[in-house]
This record gives sequence, C-alpha cells and structure tokens, in this order.
Amino acid sequence: MDVIALVLADSRFPGGGHVHSGGLEEAAARGLVTDVASLHLFLSGRLSTAGELAAVFAAAAVKCHEWSELDSELDARTPSPAQREASRAQGRATARAGRRAWPSPVLDDLLAATPRPHHAVVLGALTGIAGGSSGDAAITAAYLSVSGPASAAIRLLGLDPFAVNASVTSLAAAIEAVAARAVASSGLPPADLPAPGSPGLDLLAEAHVRHHKEEVRLFAS
Repeated sequence: MDVIALVLADSRFPGGGHVHSGGLEEAAARGLVTDVASLHLFLSGRLSTAGELAAVFAAAAVKCHEWSELDSELDARTPSPAQREASRAQGRATARAGRRAWPSPVLDDLLAATPRPHHAVVLGALTGIAGGSSGDAAITAAYLSVSGPASAAIRLLGLDPFAVNASVTSLAAAIEAVAARAVASSGLPPADLPAPGSPGLDLLAEAHVRHHKEEVRLFAS
C-alpha cells in the first residue's frame, strides 16, 4: 500500500470528510443504528454498495483522464441529488487540499473539465498524480466509505470507540475484496464500469437534507 493511500485515508487529511456521515446521522435518528451490532450491519451494507461504487471510479481515475465522461458516468450512477451534492462538496475540498500537496497539470485539467468533481474521481486522480496505483485508490475509497460513518457513530451515539474500531477492522477482508473487484474493472470504458446501487442510502440522504432544513444537524450528509 503506497504512502499516498495512507495520507488520503487519514482522518486528518483536510478533504472535508469530517462533516459527512455517509447517511449514518439519518440512520441513527430513525433508530436504524443504535449500537455496535447495528452499526456493523450499516457499514457492511455501505461498503458493498456506495463503497464499491466509489472504489470502482477511484481506481478508474488513476489512469483514465477522460474527466468529463468519467465524472458524468459517476453522476449517472448516483440517483440521489443529496448524494451527488455531498460527493461533489467533498470532491472539491479534496481537490483544494490536493492541489497544495501535489500540484500538477493533471489536476488542473480535471478541474478545468469539471470544477466540482465527484470525490472518488478526485481521490483516484490524486493517487495517480502522487505515483500510487489503482489498487491504492480503490482501497482508500473503500476504507473511507466505512471509516467516516464509523467515526460519526461515535460522535452521535457515544459508542465505545474500541468496539467501533474493532468493527471496522473486521471488515478488512471485505474492503480488500471490494478493492480487488474495482481494480479488475478499472480498465473498462467509463460507460461500462459497474454500477452498484444503494436505494436505502439514497432515501436516507434525501431525508437528511429535508430534516437539515428544519433543525440543526451535526453533519452535512
């Protein structure tokens, strides 16, 4: 695993991930996640859907510089407007941090083609710019899909951080499997990339936006 993957997966990387719960806040508000056991089910489901989609496009972005097409295909696979907005907000923040850390004409080209790119696309682009592989990008995206909600659960529900961390680490084999599948498909044309869906997460995201307008929420998504 390349150092760049460690940097991008680090919660201290200023990519804006700390303000996004990946649907966990709404799930907790509805009583769908209440303890470590239900959190584990949530994380497993998120990894196999939204996490796999992010890993697929992050892996593809390492070598594919057809930015507009790649970003548009990910947009098409993200039916929830709230999910799209959250992804683009985090993508823009990650690009801003990445431009300072790894200035590159490749990143300039990406932002010229799509000023607010999806997070997975930026993640893959930065990995490639820094010399990382498609595997590095995929495993970073897959890991972030569960580490963010896990961290949010500790803040929202006061769960035992040791137990939550153990739940995340127990997903290691599943994270590696998601990354391996993403790498296997990374050479396909953007239109042919896999499209795992998560209707439940889409509905939670839309509900979160509506409730966020009515009352103060801790997370933007």
